[in-house]
Amino acid sequence: MKVNTQSVNFNADQKLLNFIQKRMDKLDLYYDKVIQSDVYLKVENTSDKANKIFEARVNVPGDSFVVKKQCKTFEEGVDTAVASLERQLKKRKEKLRSHL
Repeated sequence: MKVNTQSVNFNADQKLLNFIQKRMDKLDLYYDKVIQSDVYLKVENTSDKANKIFEARVNVPGDSFVVKKQCKTFEEGVDTAVASLERQLKKRKEKLRSHL
């Protein structure tokens, strides 16, 4: 799957980008009609420890899913967002199956 990653106000290192790509590729196991996904990485200028924002938009035929997570690290955000996307994609697949 094609993952477009944009980091806002900082440069993401290759290790983080590879981690995101690997995690997002696992979504193909749950729903194989994913067209592409856009990922936005943001760092908020707050004193709060959970200042990393991970936002993902996954495009499927006829719909798109958006998940936004705010965590201490981007890796934690990726894990929680991908878990949420997995549930949404499974639900969509079940819904499509029931209509056939």
